[in-house]
Parts: sequence; C-alpha cells; structure tokens
Amino acid sequence: MRDWTSQILPSRGQVRLLVSDEQRHDLLKARLPTHPSHPRALLTLLEGLALYSGQRLCAVICAEDESAPWLGSGLFGDELWPGESPLVQFDFAEPGRRRRLRGLGDFRALRKSTR
Repeated sequence: MRDWTSQILPSRGQVRLLVSDEQRHDLLKARLPTHPSHPRALLTLLEGLALYSGQRLCAVICAEDESAPWLGSGLFGDELWPGESPLVQFDFAEPGRRRRLRGLGDFRALRKSTR
C-alpha cells in the first residue's frame, strides 16, 4: 500500500497534474486541456490512480482568483467542484501559500531537517 497525493493546478488553457509518493518523489506529471471530452474524465483518471496505488488518493486543487476562467470549462462536469468518490478525497489550497501558526516560536531549523 502506498500513500500518493496529487496536486491539480487549473489555469486558463491547461490543467497541470502532479502525483507524488510519500517521499515526495514525482510519479506522474501531466498537462491536460481544461475542456475534457467527458465530464467525469479527471475524476476517473484520479480514481484509476487510487486503484493503482491501492489506497484512497488525496487530490489538492491549487487555484487562485486569476484562474477563475477554468471554472466554466467542464473540468468537473456541470459542477464547480468535483463529484464525491470513495476513492478520491478533494481539498483546496492556494498555490505557494502556507498557513503558519503564530506565537509558537521559530520552526525553520525543523523544516530544513525534513526536506
């Protein structure tokens, strides 16, 4: 059993997909069109990866306000958010931004040791 994660970065003309293993090694990189031929194409692709890994896949959608034009692209069918799946868990994040807890001290040395 392997823990894989996927990051989805939709933009105006393309959707970039990166799948990584638990050691953050790249397993799959893809550049896909924002207008799939089938409304469940992206979800089905991610479900296949979950089946391949033998575990539920966590898919993080990284999007900023400037990538809003992809919302009407049909990437998730008629929905603005992907459909539910027992094989894929979706989450949302802003690219390049981390939430940090304040008031707990400096953790930079710890972050460097885990990379």
